[in-house]
Amino acid sequence: MARRMGDTFRYLLLMVVLTLWPAFAHSAETKTEAELRNFVVQDCGSCHGLTFKGGLGPPLRPSDIEQLPVAAIEAIIREGVPGTAMPPWKALLTDDDMAWISRQLKSGALLEKTR
Repeated sequence: MARRMGDTFRYLLLMVVLTLWPAFAHSAETKTEAELRNFVVQDCGSCHGLTFKGGLGPPLRPSDIEQLPVAAIEAIIREGVPGTAMPPWKALLTDDDMAWISRQLKSGALLEKTR
């Protein structure tokens, strides 16, 4: 039953992403820091937890990702993770956006806004 609920959740998440995708398809232009903060909390937080302690996706707190270089985090954001619910965000975020998000996650700066 737990597997069935997990499959249902993944299906619903996929449907949400596919439904919202057209609305964001034209927005691969650099965003403000406020827009990026909101994006990370809302979009990333929906899977990784609003305080980044994990959920459908793994935790993203600095202690959880300390072994990953910023470039690796950027690559994960850009390309997604095949076989998981982590989608590629390269159509919605610029390289600068992904670099900013990666640096913020590594430093824990976004956690101050989620407590």
